[in-house]
Amino acid sequence: MKAEREALAPALPVAIILQLFGLLFYSQTGEVQGVNITSPAAQIRGTVGGSALLSVSYTSTSKDRPVIKWQLKRDKPVTVVQSLGTDIIGNLRPEYKDRVHIFDNGTLLLHNLQLDDEGTYEVQISITDDTFTGERYINLTVDVPVSKPSVVMVSSTVLELTEYFSLNCSHDSGTKAQYTWTKGGKALGNDTRLQLSQDKRVLTIVRVLMSDDDIYSCTVENPVSTMKSTPVKLTVYRRSSLYIILSTGGIFLLITLVTVCACWKPSKKDKREIEKQVSSDYGEHNEAKHEVDVTPKMTEHERKNPMALYVLKETESPGTEDDSPTESQNAAEVLTRANYSSSPPVAVRASRRYHLSPARSPPTGHVHKSPSRSPSSPARSRSATRLRAAGGVHVIREQEEAGSPNETTTTTT
Repeated sequence: MKAEREALAPALPVAIILQLFGLLFYSQTGEVQGVNITSPAAQIRGTVGGSALLSVSYTSTSKDRPVIKWQLKRDKPVTVVQSLGTDIIGNLRPEYKDRVHIFDNGTLLLHNLQLDDEGTYEVQISITDDTFTGERYINLTVDVPVSKPSVVMVSSTVLELTEYFSLNCSHDSGTKAQYTWTKGGKALGNDTRLQLSQDKRVLTIVRVLMSDDDIYSCTVENPVSTMKSTPVKLTVYRRSSLYIILSTGGIFLLITLVTVCACWKPSKKDKREIEKQVSSDYGEHNEAKHEVDVTPKMTEHERKNPMALYVLKETESPGTEDDSPTESQNAAEVLTRANYSSSPPVAVRASRRYHLSPARSPPTGHVHKSPSRSPSSPARSRSATRLRAAGGVHVIREQEEAGSPNETTTTTT
């Protein structure tokens, strides 16, 4: 056995080499049969609702009908269609029903494209007599066309030295949108002052200068469409130095006032003074109100016919028995003069009624002395101490000892 192996060992490489030369010879003479697939484009772009033609062609030495199979490459490949020539084999998947058409050369036509149709498609063509099966890959993208964009900004005017001012490129529809900005017809990129967001949709001007006064526009594009916005004019106004100083000073003053108001607390002494003042005002208000309430109001009759009004206030005074008749006489004279200068007397109205003698002319004062009581009787005195003169009302002071025959002055008008 060992001798036989040693004899065959030199012959094996020779046999392999002869087979390779034979395959090369047959391929050049056309005797090796296989399918060769070609495609004019490896990338096809479609729009939602449109159609996509995945065009291929094949060559083969066999005249038999080819078996064509299209698959969408996913984690698990999805069979789109399988046919014998142009005759579809089996049933189509629900999502592809009435949407696919196969041609004799293996080309696939997809109608009513959806976003889910996007992906890489593989086509396999085989013929029974052929030794090899041909394969080809085509990538399909499906997009929504972009709508016309517009430049959105807070205001078309801005003051110089404004810290931040943003321009937003807005559009309603479109997938895989890409944004570009132009200023005065020239493309803009990221700069120290002109900053673009990560998706380049927002342009931010940092610390606006007078040189930023220009015309701006944005362009939106995706694999199937391109749209440009209407240019907009940004106007920059210059700030005066006085405005800058006043605005800065006003902000500083506002911050200072807020800080002081937040930190200030009234002392205990101030609180006591405030409470004392409030209590004093409240007491004066109550006294004034009480005085208004207790002051009697004159009736219409009393204003028209002023006369003497006797108001007696009872006070206990044990030492009033020796009042001199001179004081009573003086009071009578005052009352007589007042009554003489006023209108004729009418009936007396007072809180306590006393018998008055009829008026006589000319006025004279008569003093009647009543018999005095014994000293052993208790001494009471009633005296009218308040004198009011309002609208012809006269109040005299009268002393009277209840139950004692002391001298009482009576004035007759």
